[in-house]
Amino acid sequence: MYKIETYEEQSFTMYRLSNVDDTSWLTVCPERGGIIIGYGVEGKENLYLNKETLYDRKQNIRGGIPILFPISGQLESGKYEWQGESYQMPNHGLARIHPWEVIDTTFDEEQASISILFESSIGTKDVFPFDFEVIFTYTLKQNQLFIHQSYRNLGKKDMPIYPGLHPYFKTKSKKLSLKTDATTYYDYNDGITKEFTDKIDMEGLKEAIVLENKHQQLDAQLEETALHMETATEFQYTVLWTEKDKDFICIEPWTAKTGELNRKKELIMIEPTKSLDTWVSFQVV
Repeated sequence: MYKIETYEEQSFTMYRLSNVDDTSWLTVCPERGGIIIGYGVEGKENLYLNKETLYDRKQNIRGGIPILFPISGQLESGKYEWQGESYQMPNHGLARIHPWEVIDTTFDEEQASISILFESSIGTKDVFPFDFEVIFTYTLKQNQLFIHQSYRNLGKKDMPIYPGLHPYFKTKSKKLSLKTDATTYYDYNDGITKEFTDKIDMEGLKEAIVLENKHQQLDAQLEETALHMETATEFQYTVLWTEKDKDFICIEPWTAKTGELNRKKELIMIEPTKSLDTWVSFQVV
């Protein structure tokens, strides 16, 4: 049996999904960008979280699983042009810096789910001139976290997006063993495409590296934690990133590389009244 509980922490309402004996859990803070801040399996928390950044609304959260929408990554000088107009966009877009609304919660013998909503507003249209509705449904089932995503265009013109996720997985080691069909990776530290075998040492890397995944599956070994990730076909890339002296490595499914809103080569274009429905799954095994 599963259950859903709410509690207050530093003026935020948290939603905790868990099994009846509390050995697996998922914790969500809708007000802080709809972010997942906890994902536990067999009594062990798997996500890194800097709580000071969570509590401070002026800071970007370091930890959990931030939502990246409408873009993943950065834009040069934080700017882009669209149909002759110039706009400024924060790193990783708008979703992670705006509150989300809880629209549904369900639980039964086998799983628990929470659905949250982020909609366009006057404020978002100054940055991203489109009418949209984004619904995420987080589902916890045994050791699996399933993230269903629906990106709907409510406007009258095609809407460009390249969303992603930014999971911070706990690990003290910067050495990562990966099983994937990727044969090369692009290193943003020196701008060189390099051969990929099955191990990556992130020690000393300031910038990210990115793998191209043809079959949307990846297995990672982080110290004692084995992680299995699967995604829908839209998620073509896995970005790896860390910070010096911080106990995490980010393993991030993205739909395009950083800067895509200016390159305009791999944009996902959603037609008026249409939506993109997609998903990402994580399992600790």
